[in-house]
Amino acid sequence: MIAYLDCYSGISGDMAVGAVVDAGVPLGKLEAELSKLPVGGYSLSAETVNRKGFRGVQISVTLSEDAQPRRHLSDILQIIEQSQLSKRVKDSSSAIFRHLAEAEASVHGTSVEEVHFHEVGAVDAIVDIVGFVVGLDALGVEKVYASAVPTGYGMVQSQHGQIPIPGPAVLELLAGVGAPVYPGRVEAELTTPTGAAILATLAAFEPPQMKISKVGYGFGRKDLPWPNAFRLWLGEPVLNLEGDSVSVIETNVDDMAPELLGALMDDLLAAGALDVYFTPIQMKKNRPATKVSAIAPQSLRTQLAEMILEHTSSLGVRIYETSRLKCQRWQETVETSWGPVRVKVKALGGRHSAAPEYEDCLKIAREQGMPLKDVYEAVRLALTSFSPSHKI
Repeated sequence: MIAYLDCYSGISGDMAVGAVVDAGVPLGKLEAELSKLPVGGYSLSAETVNRKGFRGVQISVTLSEDAQPRRHLSDILQIIEQSQLSKRVKDSSSAIFRHLAEAEASVHGTSVEEVHFHEVGAVDAIVDIVGFVVGLDALGVEKVYASAVPTGYGMVQSQHGQIPIPGPAVLELLAGVGAPVYPGRVEAELTTPTGAAILATLAAFEPPQMKISKVGYGFGRKDLPWPNAFRLWLGEPVLNLEGDSVSVIETNVDDMAPELLGALMDDLLAAGALDVYFTPIQMKKNRPATKVSAIAPQSLRTQLAEMILEHTSSLGVRIYETSRLKCQRWQETVETSWGPVRVKVKALGGRHSAAPEYEDCLKIAREQGMPLKDVYEAVRLALTSFSPSHKI
């Protein structure tokens, strides 16, 4: 399952929680999970509303008078870590608050631990952030995408007095991840620091190819010229495969020593062939032979065909054009006890897998005097906690 955060009217923490409830997460489920936090002094309620022809859910967090002490980042992280929430929910929630603290520290010219969160660190923000992450987890969301972000314009009252919209923390958060931002058409705060931190931490800012199965609407409290809601699209990814065209160059050889063919493979790959492979075949007069095949960019087909003719006894080659569909793939490194090892990463449908690079593993095996299979197994074990740096 993937999610698209449609911020046509901005995003705040309570709008985000309303959207996951409207998308099918029972309020009781959220309350049960939030009760695992060592935090009290609040109650959560959900109301189905209809605004300007749109139906959705509006969330309210009601606080007692003593429910919002000033907190540092370490206080909030401790609250989350001491809970019985799942590791995934803890990690994502903590990461969102870290982003908030880093943005506030940058804006105020202080360290992360010196930041007092003020309203950002209040119980309602903890409930909103953790509640939204719990909701995504309950919905089975594996990958999050987001739209461009309207901020609104004008002035808003804060703990420090009036500040311009978008607030400095919102700008810091969205600028830090290169989010597409625009002021919007109304003099109002559309995107709050909590909403911006959710986006900056969880989302890739690109439109996904998806088959939509559900849409949830989370309403804000401002009365705007349009339905003031945040929309959560849910669905399955449509496989985003890359396509291109290549040349396949082939010839049949029945009178060459195998070691010469091995050298030919190395030469063709060094010259730019995408792949080279040999197929055992039976030729006329029952002679065993080898079919030499090279997959090449179309711009190199003549050059590689000439190499095959030069380095084999063949009198001619066959060339045909074909198309390919490819997964997104790239190379990264993982840390092992022997140092960094390159891995090949494959991305498909919002998921990824990775495989160790043969040459790196072989080098380690020879240096350490170990079986190659043991090195492979150790690198695969390191990959169990691997997370790609690319957005997929």
